[in-house]
Amino acid sequence: MRELVLARRAGVLAVAAVAGALVATPALADVAVTPTSAVQGDAVDVNFKVTNTGDKPLGTVTVTLPADAPVAEAYPLSNDDWAPKITTKKLTHALPSMMTDIPVDQATSAITWIAMPGLALAPGRTADLKVSLGPMPTLSSYKFTVTTKYSDGTAGPAMTPGMLTLSPATAQQQAVIDQAHAGMAMGGQDATSAGDPNADENAQFAKVVADATRGPSVLSIVGWIVAGAALLGGVWLMFRSRHRAEEDDEPSDEEDVTPAAPSPTASADEADQDVEAREPVAAGKWSLKEE
Repeated sequence: MRELVLARRAGVLAVAAVAGALVATPALADVAVTPTSAVQGDAVDVNFKVTNTGDKPLGTVTVTLPADAPVAEAYPLSNDDWAPKITTKKLTHALPSMMTDIPVDQATSAITWIAMPGLALAPGRTADLKVSLGPMPTLSSYKFTVTTKYSDGTAGPAMTPGMLTLSPATAQQQAVIDQAHAGMAMGGQDATSAGDPNADENAQFAKVVADATRGPSVLSIVGWIVAGAALLGGVWLMFRSRHRAEEDDEPSDEEDVTPAAPSPTASADEADQDVEAREPVAAGKWSLKEE
């Protein structure tokens, strides 16, 4: 009987201890990750559905990749309510790229989404934040650390880690991955098979990375050159026209001086005297002779 009473007391104490631990531990907000699994060596678009379980609007959400398992390419996909910020780090060992045959020595370490003005995540609301990344490492799982901040800069509610299960590629999946990699390395050409369910996803991933990394096209460079030549030509014509206008305004060194005709009202004697008073001089000029 005594042993039974002691057992009951021990059970009550254990339940009380568990209840106290649950009360003392803050509740973690749920972060739903979809899809829940991916193929090693392949690319995947991961959606983080973040719910604000706090009492104030969330201003930032940060997803941090594992420090010991970097991924060569990791890019945020567009969201009208959030502006992404990418944090990169230098790698000690280069990683193979999905886009080219050139290994990369710098990779994304974290992505922070900043809410646009007036669009902070209100309490109880959710946000879908997407990341495109790959090739996935040869691990059994991949854990993302999610942290939040309120709009006033204080720490937001704690978030559960985002988990992604990784599985080795089958022979068919590996063939598709190799074909996709070869096509991307040749300039993003579609080298995926028609039966691959991830063909569209891989093509979109290749397009996002190609648009983000390529420089100005040849046509755009030629266009700028033509525009610059046209501008220089217009400036030259403007100065040329101004120079001609200044030449036309300058008086001629030699101007014809035509003697004034006698007034029709003057008398015949006055006209004769006026003609006699003029004597021809060199270069056809007239000079008045004073008597």
